Amino acid sequence: MVEIEVSGTTVTVHVLGAHRFLGLREQITFDLSEVTGVGRAEVDRRPPWVRTPGTFFPGVIAAGTFRGKGRKEFWDTLFDGRAVRIDLSGSDLTRLVVDVDDPEAVLRALVSAAARAA
Repeated sequence: MVEIEVSGTTVTVHVLGAHRFLGLREQITFDLSEVTGVGRAEVDRRPPWVRTPGTFFPGVIAAGTFRGKGRKEFWDTLFDGRAVRIDLSGSDLTRLVVDVDDPEAVLRALVSAAARAA
């Protein structure tokens, strides 16, 4: 589980609780200008094959950094339908797929912050 904080044009993803250990990250920061798309993550979406570092049990949890052809993604999801997908360009990461308490509220906050920054 994560909390997403938008401050000005900076987005900070705070990894909470035991997921810090499972995903080996405390936070991720990027600029709103690097966001190329946001949406609900499909429950059947899976991370790229190479886990570097992190935890993955199919259908149970994906937490950590995953790499694939030209992709570097951070995942922190239990595959229970509460995940949002944030696509990035120009950042160290190309995508985040993370569980949040209220996906719709997070998506509205990101879209409205991006509109204000534009």
